[in-house]
Amino acid sequence: MELPRHPHVDLAVRYHRAVARRATGAELAQFFHVDAVHRELPNALLPGGAVRDLTGILDAAERGRKTLSHQHFEIVNAVAAGDQVALEVVWTGTLAAPLGELPEGHVLRAHIATIIEFRDGKIFAQRNYDCYETAG
Repeated sequence: MELPRHPHVDLAVRYHRAVARRATGAELAQFFHVDAVHRELPNALLPGGAVRDLTGILDAAERGRKTLSHQHFEIVNAVAAGDQVALEVVWTGTLAAPLGELPEGHVLRAHIATIIEFRDGKIFAQRNYDCYETAG
């Protein structure tokens, strides 16, 4: 599918590619406004959800490197309006270590809607609605 050409969509796609490469530190921070906030709504892996500032975002990326050996984002659809982008994403991640009863090497799959708000050309706010498929 051809995604719309919009500077915010392009940045959102580049950001997801960096996360898929397991970017951390300055490589990941370059996408975010210093006052960024990421809200992950309650889901199967985080029943209470999570709210992270930039430090928390970068810490979560470091933890993700230990949890996942590989991940991929397939951006199915993108819509841009003003300073916001809505993405429909299919995510897969391969566990680098056991997670609960799931063994190392298990592939997780989630259908994600993410709303990203931009300020000064950077991600200022992100809300994720992650729907994980059940292990089968």
